[in-house]
Amino acid sequence: MAWFGKLIGGVLGFTLGGPIGLIAGIAFGNLFDNAQNYDNNSSSTKYYEFGQRRMNRVEQRNMLFFVGVFSLLARLTQADSEVSKEERAAVNNFIDNELGLDFSSKEAARRVFEAALVNGGTVEEFAKQLYSGFNHDPAILQLTIDVLFKVAISDGSLSIEEENIIKQVIAIFRFSPSYFQGMKNKYFTSNINAVNSYSILGLTKNASDADVKKAYRKLSIEYHPDTIASKGLPEEFSKMATSKFREIQEAYEKIKKERNIK
Repeated sequence: MAWFGKLIGGVLGFTLGGPIGLIAGIAFGNLFDNAQNYDNNSSSTKYYEFGQRRMNRVEQRNMLFFVGVFSLLARLTQADSEVSKEERAAVNNFIDNELGLDFSSKEAARRVFEAALVNGGTVEEFAKQLYSGFNHDPAILQLTIDVLFKVAISDGSLSIEEENIIKQVIAIFRFSPSYFQGMKNKYFTSNINAVNSYSILGLTKNASDADVKKAYRKLSIEYHPDTIASKGLPEEFSKMATSKFREIQEAYEKIKKERNIK
């Protein structure tokens, strides 16, 4: 679904508010200007009419998540120095290959990333606004952390500066400090071994069988494709949620086999 292709950004900055709304307005505001010009010279009123209404709740959540994630990625790539060719390539690869975005959404992602690189908004401000919008949806906040890790380790390492940014976001999202190490174990382990399987479920090897079952049930519900779809997450990002859901299933099956859990 080309969800972004239906949105023209003149009102986005005012609708979203905060630093994420500012970046949205900078990234997409001129699209609205173009739409008005198009409307004045055409019999079509489709774009102009959209520009005059507020986004509905689902559209707001889509845009908040989309702009928030790519704004955080901009700050992440700036963490240790000026944005390198390798870091920019990593972001472009994520946009082009990880999400299944259509052309308009790819261009939108690049607009946000470039706008965030040269405009205001701190990691803390972006993360707090995302938390405010999704504090009742931990799976969506966890997907944000997944995205940050994927891009940060694209060069095969994780710098101290990148670590600090991800830890800061994790703290703002109110996850346990141990969540960072669990995610790091996941991304620096080539296969899902026993220890990594516990990390994926947010547990340690000392967890009881009851804790394992409880964590699995909770995560399975949070990351189930139907649950994610009901939260208003952009369809393209649902691909990541589906991958996470399969990962949870695999991790639980490995622990079940190891412990002989029935």
